[in-house]
Amino acid sequence: MSRKRVVIAGLGDVGVLTAIRLAPHFEVVGISAKPGLVSGQELGVRLARPDDWARDYWIPFDRFRKLDRVRTVQAELTGVDLAGRKVFGRAEDGTPVAEAYDALVISTGVSNGFWREPSLRSAAEIGAGLYAAHERMATARSVIVIGGGAAAVSSAVNIATTWPDKQVDLYFPGDRPLREYHPRIWKRVAHRLADLGVGLHPGHRAVITDDFAGDEITSEPVRWSTGQTPAVADAVLWAIGRVRPNTDWLPPELLDEGGFVRVTRQLQLPGHPEVFAVGDVAATDPLRSSARNRGDGLVARNIRAVFDDRPLRSFKAPGRRWGSLVGVQRDGLEVFFPTGHAFRFPLWSVEHVVMPLIVRWGMYRGIRENRPFG
Repeated sequence: MSRKRVVIAGLGDVGVLTAIRLAPHFEVVGISAKPGLVSGQELGVRLARPDDWARDYWIPFDRFRKLDRVRTVQAELTGVDLAGRKVFGRAEDGTPVAEAYDALVISTGVSNGFWREPSLRSAAEIGAGLYAAHERMATARSVIVIGGGAAAVSSAVNIATTWPDKQVDLYFPGDRPLREYHPRIWKRVAHRLADLGVGLHPGHRAVITDDFAGDEITSEPVRWSTGQTPAVADAVLWAIGRVRPNTDWLPPELLDEGGFVRVTRQLQLPGHPEVFAVGDVAATDPLRSSARNRGDGLVARNIRAVFDDRPLRSFKAPGRRWGSLVGVQRDGLEVFFPTGHAFRFPLWSVEHVVMPLIVRWGMYRGIRENRPFG
């Protein structure tokens, strides 16, 4: 009997982990618009220290040992035939792509600014964009960061840390950023921002037109719908959380009012038990937290359970976001818990234990070194 085939639509952070878990048990095909993992994590490190970011978050697929048994296809997704169990796409040269499946995993994520976008890109194009954004920040004498989420806060911290002579200001709506985290976390990060000399400007909501995607660094004055005087800087980073699910290729009846994929507690699509969704694209809860709470493991287990006719497990969403906020710094890596408390890994342990053993071997089951993009 031939092995069951699982197609994973989207090979970002969650898609890669799902493929690694499924590869020992099924024929796995992964479809990605990029030639490797291009993570949406750690925007601040990406802007301030692109070489460090690329080492950990921009990784060719052939460096992942457990993806050796996964066939990867670089293509833009264009549609799906649920009755015929086929996914369709278009390769970079325009060639049509069609992949049949016994089970389908939708992990296409979301678009959010220039650092998370779904279009086909070569390694050269990815690299050019990475270093162009860094150069824009490096040459700016003053930077405005707009947003109240983790990406905005991380960017402000990392830019101010890397370029201490640069004027950096963080503007956000409401009385504090990080509303999805425990209040204790913001208090701790606010002290760090103050020590770095970052200007904090609560209660500022930017005027944003309907067609503005925030997908570029701008330099025009920022105007506020909350009535304050316009703000000006050499570079304006829009980390406003205007996420757009990458679901244009899916039938509208599969989506909720925001365009995210409807799922059951088992991360299956209602009425389609052979189709799963996981990560930021899946409408699991308001925080779409299967992206950060090992939803990949649950999907992999439930796919095996479907084929083995066993009971499926349910996803349980945490009440708050947690984890690292600003990435690895000179004093190590600080990880926050849902309670708001923090634990710091010293830099030596990050370099010799956390990244090589816990991440590269524990999470990814082995990443080869010295295989850069060609």
